[in-house]
Amino acid sequence: MASTANGSGWEEIAEAMQRHRADTIAALEPTVPEPPTDLALNVTGIPKELLSEEVLAITETPTECLVSQLATQELTSTQVTKAFLQRAGLASKLVNCCTELLPERALERAKYLDDYIAETKSPVGPLHGIPISVKEHIGMKGLDLNAGFVSWVGNVAPDDAIILKLLYKAGAVFYARTTEPQTLMHLETSNNIYGVTVNPYNTKLTPGGSSGGEGALLGMRGSCLGIGSDIGGSIRSPSANNGLFGLRPTAFRLPFAGWEGTMLGNESIIPVIGPLSTSLEGVKLFMKSILDQKPWTIDPSLVPMPWQTTSLLRQDANGRKKLRIGVLSDDGIVKPHPPILRGIKSIVEKLRSHSDFDVIEFPPYRHDEAWRIIASLYFGDGGSEEKEVLERSGEPWRPLSNFIIKENPHVKALTVSELWDLTKEREGYKAAYARHWNSVGTDFPSPDDDTSTLPDALPEGAEDKTVDVLLCPVGPGCAPPLDCARYWAYTAQWNLLDYPALVFPTGLQCSSENQVDADYKPRNEKDEYNYKLYDPKTYIDAPISLQLVGRRYQDEKLIEALEMIMQAVGLPSEQSPWA
Repeated sequence: MASTANGSGWEEIAEAMQRHRADTIAALEPTVPEPPTDLALNVTGIPKELLSEEVLAITETPTECLVSQLATQELTSTQVTKAFLQRAGLASKLVNCCTELLPERALERAKYLDDYIAETKSPVGPLHGIPISVKEHIGMKGLDLNAGFVSWVGNVAPDDAIILKLLYKAGAVFYARTTEPQTLMHLETSNNIYGVTVNPYNTKLTPGGSSGGEGALLGMRGSCLGIGSDIGGSIRSPSANNGLFGLRPTAFRLPFAGWEGTMLGNESIIPVIGPLSTSLEGVKLFMKSILDQKPWTIDPSLVPMPWQTTSLLRQDANGRKKLRIGVLSDDGIVKPHPPILRGIKSIVEKLRSHSDFDVIEFPPYRHDEAWRIIASLYFGDGGSEEKEVLERSGEPWRPLSNFIIKENPHVKALTVSELWDLTKEREGYKAAYARHWNSVGTDFPSPDDDTSTLPDALPEGAEDKTVDVLLCPVGPGCAPPLDCARYWAYTAQWNLLDYPALVFPTGLQCSSENQVDADYKPRNEKDEYNYKLYDPKTYIDAPISLQLVGRRYQDEKLIEALEMIMQAVGLPSEQSPWA
């Protein structure tokens, strides 16, 4: 490893990696323009001032439209790749979101795809020519694989991760690698190699984490489709903070072999890999392109479950789709900031005016208990592996690494019997939450009912009354100020339950419209911390995003439900902050 092999201090290693990144951006043709030195907090408009009309037109086209234009040769893969390289280079200068660009290998790949389609008159696959950005800790053959740790700089991936091989076979072009936080366990993105990644809508705010480089790059439209990972909100937080679509799939649907990180053998809380996209259709294309290749035949840990294309929503006698939505606007522990509640209210009011939707309140069920369990299971070794990797280089602990490991009262080295006990608690909570879900709006007994026996199945007809999906916050506020994302429970809740969750932009942004509730009395220490963060001026321009949650292995149903919701309430199917 670089830090031990050559004796360099961590600062010298970081400087070398930053020089390498700068060199990859400098290698682009034409040269990426330098941004102005005097910038507003919102930098999303800078590309329109500095990039060509062609680059802007290509990079602001949603994935599904690019697929069509590439397949018909209206655009070449070389044109598209060059455009996204240009915009990614500028994005990295503005918000510090890339670890490196890959112009040589990307343009070589693009040329191959252009030659192939010119000769055969058909695309290589469903993602022919689509540039896809990749979170750094997902292995790419021959490239550094440090996962945000200084002492791991110099590790080289021996092969591509399985998911990259599948996307490559589908026609993708990999052109940019993106930043992640130290330990990969922040809802922000900062490490000692590349520094702090910031939010393009307001550079005093975080883009989220741990896939925050992806979030910031897509937020700047330096990418249209990216790969992230999620164990506590790491796809959904960056998607929400940057006004994107992001899916945390059910575990064991997509392969994650070939990535790097600590505690890779820990199965207490299963991490997942998934897409961030500027359009909802991009999420579907990503999932379908992989699952159509039957990845379970390569990775035996995966569930052999093809992507389902038939409707999974209930229908009335006339074949009209119906959707029953539970609204969980507050987890009862930390109250969301006024903009988040405004976002929920705006969606709910519109849905209630449509006869195809039944909208009911969905009360939280012991979400504090869920956090205790998951926070206890994250670091079963007491954080010793993270500590060892950090101490090896002497790099300083980032504030949120301290928060989630050293300041986390639930972190301790577990004995085998303690781990088993927590696993039983995890499974017991999952069963209780399933009963809770079944009970909302039905006669099914809740987990707190005083009954010695529970029915083996829902009573006849009860399934038609159960909630299909939940509408809820992604976090207790919009993108937090830097080093302040300390409340995970609005996302980690669904990691514990292994429920698929899909983030979407509401089209709203924070403004002075929502003032502080001066009379509010915080419920607890966490609620007080979150309450004191809120000031409308702090969050100016931050996107207001929400989360739709489904039950396990209902990923397709979740996407179909969001499509139905967005059409009903008039939300655009793609992110368009420049409208």
